[in-house]
Amino acid sequence: MWPREPDPFLPGVVPPEEVIHSEAWFFVFVRGELLCMNDTGSPRPVTGDEYRWLDLTISNEHYMGTYHNRACYVVDAVGVAPEGYVLLGLRGWLGRVAADVFYLAGRAQQILDWQRDYRFCGRCGSHTQDHATDRARQCPDCGLISYPRISPSIIVLIHKGDSILLARNVAWPTQMYSTLAGFVEPGESIEQTVHREVMEEVNIEVGNISYLGSQSWPFPNSLMLGFHAAYVGGEIKCQADEIADAQWFTKDALPQIPPKTAISRWLIDDYLDKL
Repeated sequence: MWPREPDPFLPGVVPPEEVIHSEAWFFVFVRGELLCMNDTGSPRPVTGDEYRWLDLTISNEHYMGTYHNRACYVVDAVGVAPEGYVLLGLRGWLGRVAADVFYLAGRAQQILDWQRDYRFCGRCGSHTQDHATDRARQCPDCGLISYPRISPSIIVLIHKGDSILLARNVAWPTQMYSTLAGFVEPGESIEQTVHREVMEEVNIEVGNISYLGSQSWPFPNSLMLGFHAAYVGGEIKCQADEIADAQWFTKDALPQIPPKTAISRWLIDDYLDKL
């Protein structure tokens, strides 16, 4: 459930001299989607041997670090999927690959998005350059350093006895229900965010807030901080532009809920296992 073990990925900025290029993994993005072999197996990154023969225009290649001593790169490419390959969005990897590999692909997408978004200085408009030692972009004119953007957000399971509150977002195309979530505002503590977001989205007061764990979520660049919170008072009133429906559910009458890869599912399972 919760990933308590050390991360097998070791971040790096400069490739080690002894890197074996043929054994490396390349997360190749074309028009925002990952290039994968066109077979029925689980998606995987392109290997170094496959990468050297790709008929694509490479606009950017960025070293990420090593995964179980295997060098990893993220690549921004232009073209169409070569014969034998398909393009698959990152959500298409969710639940089909090992959790470590999904998180690594998500890391690749976040690094690529940052590279694209910070090509120019946000202060003076000059073209930025890669920092010599950090994963950062630096302006050669005004010196501004821009690190990859990480947006902290809360995600919380509200419980009331043997019932849990789950909601469906207005943007979701399916009948999926999940826990409440929202981004931290400037100047807020994490606990203040929990209180504010829950009140805004469903008009509920909560207390006894307890932190359980976190998850990097690359849609687009969130760091999800997971909580349980007890119901204190209020009647459910959904925020019109955010929540399509919210209800109390018991363990034996759950709606469709997120897959086990998602922190929302961890929060749900953790509480229900304690009942």
